[in-house]
Amino acid sequence: MSREKILHKVRTALGRSAGQEPTAPPPARICVPEISPEARIESFVCALQALNGKTLIASSRQEALDYAARLAEGKDVVVSNSTFLRECGLTALPDVRTGFTDRDELRGACAMAGLGITSADYALADTGTLVMISSAEEARLVSLLPPVHLAVVPRERLLSGLDELLTLLPLPAERSSSMVLITGPSRTADIEQILVRGVHGPGEIHVIVV
Repeated sequence: MSREKILHKVRTALGRSAGQEPTAPPPARICVPEISPEARIESFVCALQALNGKTLIASSRQEALDYAARLAEGKDVVVSNSTFLRECGLTALPDVRTGFTDRDELRGACAMAGLGITSADYALADTGTLVMISSAEEARLVSLLPPVHLAVVPRERLLSGLDELLTLLPLPAERSSSMVLITGPSRTADIEQILVRGVHGPGEIHVIVV
């Protein structure tokens, strides 16, 4: 069947004629629910744990640092250039490498690291998702290449969900060329429908909400 015949059938099914201007798209429907900070935290923890992620609600930066220190024990660690992580004392942990400005050096360090520590620009309560916007402070490799990923997030960055994110950041491409949504450990079931974790990224993810 020729291209024109196919397009004619499509136009006929849609009740349109050749050259007819398309109708205007409907307005975007964004709904941000009213959810208390406590309910957001509870929802985030439940959603992430359902995906085999691990969470800690830390009452202080010291509690977050102690958890990170236990997780980092015996591992080579790469910490992103996040100001918040430095303020929490994470860059002072033993065997930590941070402050990268050279891409090749960062790639090599992440390839050898057993743990990557980042913050996150936002976290979504309804799905347990981390929102990572690539920048000089938060390079993508730190959260994607090491087998274990720890994210330390201030609780004020915890949003209700994707709709609230899009009200704050309607055009992500204007801020960065890359925005990654991380929902639980990396996993796939492409081969014979057998679930395998850690194929395309970290097989273990920890999130501390401070």
